[in-house]
Amino acid sequence: MSGQLKEVRNRIKSTQSNLQITKAMKMVSAAKLRRAQDAILLMRPYAVKLQEMLSNIVSNSEGSIDLALAAERPVEKVLLIVITSDRGLCGAYNSNLIKLTKQVIREKYQEQFEKGHVTILPIGKKGWEHFGKNGYKMNETFWHLFAHLDFDHVKEAAAVAMEGFTSGQYDAVEIIYSQFKNAATQFYISEQFLPIAKVEEEIPAGKGKKVAKADFIYEPEKDTLIAELMPKILNTQLYKAMLDANASEHGARMTAMDKATENANELLRNYKISYNRARQAAITTELTEIVSGAAALEG
Repeated sequence: MSGQLKEVRNRIKSTQSNLQITKAMKMVSAAKLRRAQDAILLMRPYAVKLQEMLSNIVSNSEGSIDLALAAERPVEKVLLIVITSDRGLCGAYNSNLIKLTKQVIREKYQEQFEKGHVTILPIGKKGWEHFGKNGYKMNETFWHLFAHLDFDHVKEAAAVAMEGFTSGQYDAVEIIYSQFKNAATQFYISEQFLPIAKVEEEIPAGKGKKVAKADFIYEPEKDTLIAELMPKILNTQLYKAMLDANASEHGARMTAMDKATENANELLRNYKISYNRARQAAITTELTEIVSGAAALEG
């Protein structure tokens, strides 16, 4: 009986220790989420409007100038930019992104994958570890990008994708990431990065409507302005995806730690009930033995 009591006491101590960890991680994630949420909510309208403008430019400039980043060609080689997290303990966040990546390959690029023409550019340690262990073809340059999450570092990754596309190394580039809605909800999406989508194909205005083509007035020269503008807007698009992923990660971790804290509290209650029952049974047994011994002596 004493061995059983000791085992339950050890389980209570272990659960209490885990409870402190999950509470602390929940508080840290909540603090980080507030900053990450502010960053993406401020960035998103700007990035969406830029992307909309870029698609309008491509649609209106078709045939008039050479738009290398919007050139559509048969898709033989593909680059998938997969944004996961550096750390775990965030529920199914990373596994959902990895599943979506495999689904995109299976449904859209299976033929290219079988030829070895699908390259993964992982951002985040979890994706880098998974795809590396499973033998996927990878560009491992930017997996640690979350350690230096700022625009200057993100645009280096975007530049690699743009250079690979214009040189013919890749015929299509997609970003797979988690779009932040709130702390409890994230949308796992695959978004076309290159070639740049045209208005009528990719830019819905909401409620079934499409954004109308805009006729821009260019100052200075059209070719010069577009050549400068397109890479900057694409850099912003990738940076927006990174901020979305960062906020989604903290939201997922906060939700997971909140659920883990609830489970630990419930487990702790059950252990305490078990401990009290075992202790009561031990006391009853001891009393019975004492009474039995006293009766035997009297007899």
